[in-house]
Order: sequence, then C-alpha cells, then structure tokens
Amino acid sequence: MTKADIVNEIAKSTGIDKTTVLTTVEAFMEAVKTSLTKDENVYLRGFGSFIVKKRAQKTARNISKNTTIIIPEHNIPAFKPAKTFTIAVKK
Repeated sequence: MTKADIVNEIAKSTGIDKTTVLTTVEAFMEAVKTSLTKDENVYLRGFGSFIVKKRAQKTARNISKNTTIIIPEHNIPAFKPAKTFTIAVKK
C-alpha cells in the first residue's frame, strides 16, 4: 500500500477531500520524523511505537580490499507494533 492508497482510503471513509488528507498524512510523517531525529520516541496506543535504536560500534570487513573498517555507533529508526496490532495481523 502506498501513501496515495492510504490517502484514498481515508478520504473515502471520512468524506474529507484528498488534498486535506494528504496534507494531514504528510504532517504526521514529518512530526514522527522530527521527533525521531530529536531522539524522542513516538507512542501510538493500539498501533505501535516508532523508536530510536542505538547500534553499537562494530568492526566490519571490506572484502574487495581485504581491510577492516570500524563502523561507529549510530542511531536507526525502528517500529515496534502493539500487541493488539500483532494479534490482528496473525489472524
């Protein structure tokens, strides 16, 4: 499902025009992105959590040059679904 599909579904079910729904969806995504860049998690009860995970520093190998490189510690975004969400998807 794409963003356009989501906008169409919301517009159909609520009766709100697509441009308003698109603006709202994009504002939501921007708010989540902004929060995660500030290391703030976003919790949506019954849906899930957008969280920031810290990846530890590790040593990796460059196979083509046969050298080792050090990948520094960094943050990555992640999504953890709520228990009710997980149960609904399993059924």
